[in-house]
Amino acid sequence: MIEVIERSRCISCDLCIEVCPTRVFDRDDDGIPVIARPDSCQTCFQCEAYCPTDALFVSPLVAAVPSDSRFRDIEELTTTGLLGGYRRELGWGHGRTLGARTAIGPEFGG
Repeated sequence: MIEVIERSRCISCDLCIEVCPTRVFDRDDDGIPVIARPDSCQTCFQCEAYCPTDALFVSPLVAAVPSDSRFRDIEELTTTGLLGGYRRELGWGHGRTLGARTAIGPEFGG
C-alpha cells in the first residue's frame, strides 16, 4: 500500500497520478500529489516505479501500516534504501542496470 510521498524530492511531474489504475492520488494546491484514497491502493507499485526522483514508497503490505511504523519514517526509508527501492531494483533511472539483465530466475531445460 502507498505510504509515503517525500515532498522534498517530488518535482510535480504527475506521473504517479497518471499511472495509478485506481486513482489514489490528488494534486495538492502546491502541485505536489497527495494520497487521497489510500484504501483504493492495489499495491501494484506502478507509482513508485514511474517516479523519476524516487519520492514514493509503496509498502509490500496490502493494509495500511500504523502511523509510527518504520514504513512511514522517511529518514528510515532513505537510510535503508527503501525509498524508491522498487524502481532501483527494476533498474529504471539514469545509470542503473536493468533488473531483467541481472535477475536470477528458474533455469529452463532445453
